[in-house]
Formats: sequence, C-alpha cells, structure tokens
Amino acid sequence: MGEIKVSPDYNWFRSTVPLKKIIVDDDDSKIWSLYDAGPRSIRCPLIFLPPVSGTADVFFQQILALTGWGYRVIALQYPVYWDHLEFCDGFRKLLDHLQLDKVHLFGASLGGFLAQKFAEYTHKSPRVHSLILCNAFSDTSIFNQTWTANSFWLMPAFMLKKIVLGNFSSGPVDPMMADAIDFMVDRLESLGQSELASRLTLNCQNSYVEPHKIRDIPVTIMDVFDQSALSTEAKEEMYKLYPNARRAHLKTGGNFPYLCRSAEVNLYVQVSPAWTPEHVRFRDPPKTVLPNSPPLDQQALHRTLR
Repeated sequence: MGEIKVSPDYNWFRSTVPLKKIIVDDDDSKIWSLYDAGPRSIRCPLIFLPPVSGTADVFFQQILALTGWGYRVIALQYPVYWDHLEFCDGFRKLLDHLQLDKVHLFGASLGGFLAQKFAEYTHKSPRVHSLILCNAFSDTSIFNQTWTANSFWLMPAFMLKKIVLGNFSSGPVDPMMADAIDFMVDRLESLGQSELASRLTLNCQNSYVEPHKIRDIPVTIMDVFDQSALSTEAKEEMYKLYPNARRAHLKTGGNFPYLCRSAEVNLYVQVSPAWTPEHVRFRDPPKTVLPNSPPLDQQALHRTLR
C-alpha cells in the first residue's frame, strides 16, 4: 500500500472533509463528486480540476493547507462527459447550483485544458477570475491521438489504464515522487471504464484554446523542469499563448507536483496576484494546517515568479 494512502495527513483529510455528490444535469447518472472546505462566506473560491487519472482527493494536501490559511477550496471529480461543450455546460450548472458567480481555477493537465475551455466558454459573461495551469496544455493535437479519440468508449478498462500509465514516469525518481505515482495509480484503479474513456476522449478529441477570448484573465503557468508527460514544445506553446502569464517553475515534481511538492505548490497559490481580500480571510486563525507546512515566505516566492 502506498505511503500517501496510509499517511496521517490523508487519513485526517478523509475523516474531516466530507465527500459530496451533486447532480445538476437531467441525466441523473452524471454525478459530480467534490470536497468543499473552508469559509462558506467566501463566494469566489479556488476550484481544483484533476488530470485524467485523478480523483478529487488528489488535492487533499492543498485543501488541508490552504483552508488553514483561510481559503475556501473545492476539489472536483468529473461526471462522464464526452465533449468539451457538454463539460462546460455541466460545470456552469454546478457553479449555479453552488451559487458561485466567479471562481479561481487550478487545473492539472486535462484539468488545466478544461479550465481554459470553460473560461473561453463563459467569456461573454465571465465566470473565471483567474487560472493556475499546472502541467497543462492548450491544444489536444500534441498527444497525436485525435484520430482514435472517438473509439475510446469501445475499449475495455484495462486498455484505457494502460494508455494512461504509459504517460507516468518510468525511470528512477525520489521517494516522494514514487509515493505520488503509487497514489495516482491507486486513484486510477478506482475509476470505471466510462469515466476513463470519457476523460481520454476529452483529453484527445480535436480541440484547442482560443486565447483572445480569455486574454483579460490573470494566468499563472506552473510546470516542472524534470520529466513529465508534456513535451518541451507543448510548454513553449503555453508560454507563447500567455506571454503575460506569471510562471511558477518547480525544479522537480514530475506529473504530480501537487502531491510530491505540495508545499511549493501551495505557496505559489497563496501569492497569486489575483487574490484580493474578499477571497481569503487572513484575519481568522487557521483551523486546519498540515503538521509540516512551512511558513509563508511571500518575498522569496515573488522573486521566483516572473
């Protein structure tokens, strides 16, 4: 069993933050699963969107640490949606159900792409206050799978999992990264065939971001210098797409820095230029803080953010 799954922090999270299930579509098989933690008075929370292999709890370290600083944090797990427009419409309905007019979005990999598509989808009536894009991409063609995207629904679960696992790091990694990979493999195993097939379809069907529709939204691009599923070309394309974006670089972290480099990720989130007093209540004493959370060194992080 992986170290993260049996860690005190994860067990504390599972015992204190309830998992909610919400239906907003006419099809009651489409169920959003989410963790909603922090002050309910905050009406512009930070929402985390997971990668293909992730469930809502992969962001448990962000939930524990950031709510301790007064943030309201929501981590989501998607229902089965087969195209980006359907996802965006469902996500809009979810925000309406939660009575959230505007949100900050943190998207990892596929989650980052969907965050951009949702910002694009709502550009005429903006719902996204800022974007933090972690190991994200702007064009699905980088995966060279657009021609197979419409056949994922036919594939058995074991084949779909093999496709996803092919993007995981296979070489030697440090113990924290190894634990993160083990945890993500476990989360991948918990997903059903339709969930995986739909996510891979969203990840690979022919689509790209139209940056002119979201150029007024503050963007932070978070990526790693070591091995990840994204090519150097894909990263460079993101930089070109968002020339004014802040860059949060991590020396290491692989595909899942929010798990294995959570302290750095959490600090980068806290110094996001888009946060204003109505989004976070620093005056309140922390209610939940990870035992090993470092003190907030904003000056040091501002020197590394460009």
